[in-house]
Parts: sequence; structure tokens; C-alpha cells
Amino acid sequence: MSSKIYVGNLPYSVTDATLESNFAEFGGVSSAKVMMDRETGRSKGFGFVEMANAEVAQAAIRALHGMSVDGRSIVVNLARPRETTGGAGGYSASGYNTNKRSDVGYGNGGFGGGRY
Repeated sequence: MSSKIYVGNLPYSVTDATLESNFAEFGGVSSAKVMMDRETGRSKGFGFVEMANAEVAQAAIRALHGMSVDGRSIVVNLARPRETTGGAGGYSASGYNTNKRSDVGYGNGGFGGGRY
């Protein structure tokens, strides 16, 4: 089973290839991805590495956590599962959702306004 590792506080110069090469010395790397900003195309400063097994992942975490890369001390630990939040409303499989406040919205204050 593979283990996913979170790598934070990365310098903006780090690419997928350099991230993969840093972790490859500890064992098999399934994937390495630096998260990029959609609008600017620049690194967000964190990424994820998927290692072949848990033992190799733990060895990489112990060795690389706190290591200085281009003057920045990187954070390396096991990735947590993505949290599923309901969000702030919007379209979903069940249709359009909004906040369910009874004191705000149409019909509760004239001209579509509500009591605030």
C-alpha cells in the first residue's frame, strides 16, 4: 500500500521533478506533485509525494522534515485525508443549496431583503 506525504513551506523554485528526486533516494516514488496556482501558474508552496510503502515514507519523513531547501525549512509529514465540508452553498447532486436561515431571504423583509 502506498503512503501519501505532505510537503510544505517549499520554495517557489521547487518543481515536480526536483521534489521527486529528493524523495527517490529513500525508495520508490509513485508520484510527486507541487500544487500550482491556477491564475498565476506559480507554486503554492506545498506539494504531495506518494511513496511505494509506509516504511519508505517514514524514513523519508524522518530524514527530510526540517531540512533547509533554498533557505526555507520544509515541513514533511503524512498527508491527512481531505475533509468533506458542506461548503457555503451552491450546486450539488441534490440541487441548489443555500444557508437555511429563516430570518434572511425573500419574503422576510420586503423587496427581497431580510432582517440583519
